[in-house]
Amino acid sequence: MEVIQIEDQFYILASSDRAAECSRVLKQGETFAIFDCHGDIQPIGLGEQGVFHQGTRFLSKMELRFAGQRPLVLGSTISKQNELLAIDLMNPDFTAGDLSVRRDSIHIFRSKFIWSGNCYEQLRLENFSLDRLQIPFTISFAADYADIFEVRGTKRQQRGTLNPARLASSSAVLSYQGLDGVERSTRIGFDPQPERMEPDHACYLVQLEPKESVTIGITIACDCRDCDSLVGNYQQARSEAHASLQQLKAEYCEIATDNEHFNILLNRSQSDLIMMMTRTPHGPYPYAGVPWFSTAFGRDGIITALETLWANPSIARGVLSYLAQTQADAVEPEQDAEPGKIIHETRMGEMAALGEIPFGCYYGSVDSTPLFVVLAGAYFRRTGDRQFIAGIWNNVLRALEWIDHYGDTDGDGFVEYARHSHQGLVQQGWKDSNDSVFHADGTLAEAPIALCEVQGYVYQAKLGASELAAVMGDAARAAELLAQARTLKQKFNEAFWCEELSFYALALDGTKRPCRVRSSNAGHCLYSGIATAEHAAAVGAQLMSDSFYTGWGVRTLASCETRYNPMSCHNGSIWPHDNALVAYGLARYGLTRDAIVVLEGIFQASLAIDLQRLPELFCGFKRRGDSSPILYPVACAPQSWAAASVYLLLQGCMGLSIDAERNQVRFAYPALPTFLDQIAIRNLRVGPHRVDLVLKRYEQDVAVSVLRKEGPVEVIVIK
Repeated sequence: MEVIQIEDQFYILASSDRAAECSRVLKQGETFAIFDCHGDIQPIGLGEQGVFHQGTRFLSKMELRFAGQRPLVLGSTISKQNELLAIDLMNPDFTAGDLSVRRDSIHIFRSKFIWSGNCYEQLRLENFSLDRLQIPFTISFAADYADIFEVRGTKRQQRGTLNPARLASSSAVLSYQGLDGVERSTRIGFDPQPERMEPDHACYLVQLEPKESVTIGITIACDCRDCDSLVGNYQQARSEAHASLQQLKAEYCEIATDNEHFNILLNRSQSDLIMMMTRTPHGPYPYAGVPWFSTAFGRDGIITALETLWANPSIARGVLSYLAQTQADAVEPEQDAEPGKIIHETRMGEMAALGEIPFGCYYGSVDSTPLFVVLAGAYFRRTGDRQFIAGIWNNVLRALEWIDHYGDTDGDGFVEYARHSHQGLVQQGWKDSNDSVFHADGTLAEAPIALCEVQGYVYQAKLGASELAAVMGDAARAAELLAQARTLKQKFNEAFWCEELSFYALALDGTKRPCRVRSSNAGHCLYSGIATAEHAAAVGAQLMSDSFYTGWGVRTLASCETRYNPMSCHNGSIWPHDNALVAYGLARYGLTRDAIVVLEGIFQASLAIDLQRLPELFCGFKRRGDSSPILYPVACAPQSWAAASVYLLLQGCMGLSIDAERNQVRFAYPALPTFLDQIAIRNLRVGPHRVDLVLKRYEQDVAVSVLRKEGPVEVIVIK
């Protein structure tokens, strides 16, 4: 038997897949849950089902059975606002003692939601037979307290101790003593109390007259401090959760189109973003993705904020606040940390606490720091919030110092990366698979590596910082940063442009040799504006060719390249956020029709995906007739920057920009796809003012009308 060697120690193992199993996701705060379509938790697929809290699985099994038989699924869905899992079941044919019950006699309705570290469930049984029924059923449970990295496939040499269950008449408390000295506990409470409580299941026997029903409440409390006390009730918690959701929803402008399917995509994307928002000690933050990345990631949070900035600038404020507070202060090689550097990711849980993984507070990304400065500049232009920028100005300056000193150690003007931690990430751009940066013959590039898109982010950062320096009254710094940006643009186009490819090199390796590989990274160079107009046109033409564009979206790697693999993570797959950045870049250089093609592909892909939820990525196979996109087996869904991509795709096509200092909303050469004749945008904030707008498509033209204004907002349309 051949042994498969996995060079990436943090590779997500997949002996089965998520795509083949129906799963339902709930998340609120630091807690998320993955159920199957029955509402059960079972060790199937990748074994990732469960209730997780702060990076640990607090419930690894929950199964409803009637006389040992599984009920039959009638329907299973997540509500439009992602707040409630609703499941309709009916009993199977079963026999218990002298009782025989035919299927379709009992309707079972399960509803679940998460609030404040607890998972609440109501289980309602209704008798639709003509007979009085005595119904036996059990709810079994278990907790393994696996760290999320164990669930991903990382093997541990030692684990802590599972404690014996503590039983009461209506509850069971499971607990685990970790090697980090922390006891983690789960309280599973039932109301009304069952006939019998066992260490791993609760037994019920209910009697129902015809058309009579009974409701049972189940509460799963994660990390409970006083596990013998009750943990609120379903209705109260439901009301609080709904109020919190509505508060977050109010931060967005309202967008509605004349295409109902596109509206569903917009609504699902907004609901996913709201679900992924987590209140942290440093402010609200969009966690990256469920299940593998339900934590704060610097790059993901920044790009999510940039994608949604026009529709909801409060996300950007929260991201900037969090990242400013967690900015590195010292050189810490094992965390790949250096003064001024912006965090890559944080992790809670036993393995992070023990240092078994380096990601408790990890800084191994080369792009988070320049993107932090990019977001600060974009946030100010969008909001005019001088007071907030003044509060983080020192963090911006420290980030700029990192770019010039630690980011460019050899002084060649380009920002490079090389791993310092012995167990950190080898590749530290957004494509962080070990095999994502290579030469044309497939040979992996040696560090230090200068990625093409990172130079674009640095260019964008220095332009934005120049504007901020002027706002902060530092004219000399503003002029210096502007000059640096212009110099970088010239040097970049000299060093990275490959005339024989008519494309930008993926990267420069440690010897400054270009990686002459066509990748979607070059599209980010259009997004940042570092490309020349001539080069942008050539890059755009190839990005829309058959080697890149599949009908569903733009691949991460051209099909003509040596390491192309449509089933790989970063060497041929399709990522919605990547496509959004590419499309925005195309529109920025006047290639708006191409941007519309990208939007159409992503939209068409969403129509064939469960819940119309854009996943983290899907496979890069060519679209075949009426077939659906091929799903990637371990993709996160929901995933924040994928959910946010539709906002940036729309923004690029509309040519929309907002300048709060001037109270201006601009539409530069707006265009709409043929499936959208009208877009209405209401309650769009422009500084302290608000405006309602509608865009209408007429053949090759788009008209913009102002429906309502609160304050002196100027709407400018450039055609």
